[in-house]
Amino acid sequence: MFTVKTVSPEETAALAERIGTICPAGAVFALAGDLGAGKTLFVQGLARGLDFSGEVTSPTFNLMNIYEGRMRLTHFDVYRLTCAGELDGIGFYEYADDPEGVVVIEWFDKFTEEMPEDYVRVMIERVSPSAAGGENRRCMRFSLVGTRLCGFFEEMKHVVNSGD
Repeated sequence: MFTVKTVSPEETAALAERIGTICPAGAVFALAGDLGAGKTLFVQGLARGLDFSGEVTSPTFNLMNIYEGRMRLTHFDVYRLTCAGELDGIGFYEYADDPEGVVVIEWFDKFTEEMPEDYVRVMIERVSPSAAGGENRRCMRFSLVGTRLCGFFEEMKHVVNSGD
């Protein structure tokens, strides 16, 4: 596990963009955090790192968006779902283990039992606004579930911590 703090929306997106530039096919990211924590902002940066140049929006109402860059990015937002049975209706299982693309699942913590075997968990929290500009500060905790993405996780840790 490793933790990264950012001080602005731009810095949060830039961090995710750096991750996207090294992201391998088959990577899955599971995002959790309160409303407005920066989950969709993270996805926007990740998409830029995957060479997608269009608009990236939260799929809260349509539940899934697909973006084509150097690799396909499938973006789920399962906030509005109430039971695991609904995942089948949105094609979750067909896309969640995409070996040729990258998958991001917002609000994964609602359905932890339904998650793929291997993924990078990203917990995003707002930092207390006690300091100047604190309302834009975020703390992101990255952890690895499973072993298949171990090499990528180590590379990601280096890229994120070095600012490359």
